[in-house]
This record gives sequence, C-alpha cells and structure tokens, in this order.
Amino acid sequence: MSQIKIILVEDERPARNLLRTYLEEFPDMEILGEYDNGFDGLKAINELKPDAIFLDVQMPKLTGFELLEVLEHQPEVIFTTAYDQFAIRAFERNAVDYLLKPFSRERFREAITKLNSRLESKRGGVKEESGIEKIKQHFAESDELLHRVVIKKSGKIHVISTSDINFLEAQDDYVMIYTDEGKYLKQQTMKYFEQHLDSQQFVRVHRSYIANITCIERIEPYEKSNFVLILRDGNKVPVSRSGMQVLKENLDF
Repeated sequence: MSQIKIILVEDERPARNLLRTYLEEFPDMEILGEYDNGFDGLKAINELKPDAIFLDVQMPKLTGFELLEVLEHQPEVIFTTAYDQFAIRAFERNAVDYLLKPFSRERFREAITKLNSRLESKRGGVKEESGIEKIKQHFAESDELLHRVVIKKSGKIHVISTSDINFLEAQDDYVMIYTDEGKYLKQQTMKYFEQHLDSQQFVRVHRSYIANITCIERIEPYEKSNFVLILRDGNKVPVSRSGMQVLKENLDF
C-alpha cells in the first residue's frame, strides 16, 4: 500500500503531540508537516497536497471552517475539537470523522479505519461529492450568524469583520464586499449573506444590495418613489420600495 500523506493543523501542542504519537502505530501514514495556525496550515495543504488532514476547529487567525472555505486542494478531513455541540451534525454527515478532545487511542483507531475506507473508495474509482463541499453547503444552509468573512485576493487571505462591511453588491455569481479598506469579491450569493448577517445591522435594501445601517449618513429621494442611501464613505446605494419598508422598520421612522 502506498504512503498516506497527512498534515496536522492544530494550535494546541499537547494535541499535536498526541496525534503524532498515535500515528506512529500506522507506518503507512506519513506526516508531511504540523502547523499551529490556519494560515500556515492552509499554505502547506495547497502546496503539499496531502491525502488527509487532522484539523482543529477553533484556532486563532483562521478557524478550521474558514480554512476549508478558501482551500484549493481538497483532502479528506478528520476534525479535532473540544466542542461537543459545535456543528457535530456536519462532522458526522460530511467529514471522515471528528475526534472529541481528549480522545483515546481506540477512538483514534476508529477514525483511521474510516479514513482508510474513504481512501480505498477513492482509489477504486468511486466518485463522491467532496466532503469539504458538503461541509460548506451544510453551513450555508444553517442559520448561524457570520462574525467575519474570509476572502482570498491576489494570493493573500483577508479576514474581514462583518462590522467593517459598509455594504454588499451582487455581481453575477459573486458578491462584492465594500469596506473602508477596499473592496473584495467573494464567490457567494446575496441570499447567503442575507441569511447569515445580523438582520439588526444589515438590511437587503435592494435586489442587488445589502447595507450596513450603521454606515448610513442620510436617505435621499431618487426618481419617482425610489430612494438612495448616502453612506458615510460617500458611496450611494439604491433602495427599492420593499427595501425602504424594511429600513423604516429597522430604523423606526
């Protein structure tokens, strides 16, 4: 059997040590590298293209899910997490497995058995939708609020707090996100952002626009019964009739 290439992305050293120790039992598993943050892990996964990764969920700089969102190479994923109520359904349905810290050697062996089975299916030509794509889809369909958005631009990863977003504009299959620091194109839908941004702060004011109401400087009439938002950064955002009604409810005027 050929070597199975593994990368560890885990910010806790004891957890990395435990994974490395448990993996010694499996000589066909080759650790290509171990990383204590999502940024370095992301770069290594795209460059080294492992067969599988052990991925922590909660990490500084870039979380496990944020890493998956901008990952180019798509290995099999085994999550490691201390949060037993944190998206367990997604783990069970779409990842190879998840290991709840602290996990035993026996529990680790179970995860490896599942991984080998998944990889064997791949080698046998069984085509399945990527587990990573399924995980991303699961969270797109959930009602979990976004607190930041991860975007890859010009080869760099940008993590944008939702509080820094002034407005969003639909652009075909993408959404342009406008901030004081610049604009960023994200392959996502307006429906997704409307569902996952805080509705107390972000309002779908037009079919093609979502505005951060804290950034509104004034509202001006614009052609017939329509209006336009003047934002504090000087940008203008059109408002539809239905959008104006939602604004009135949110701003209480």
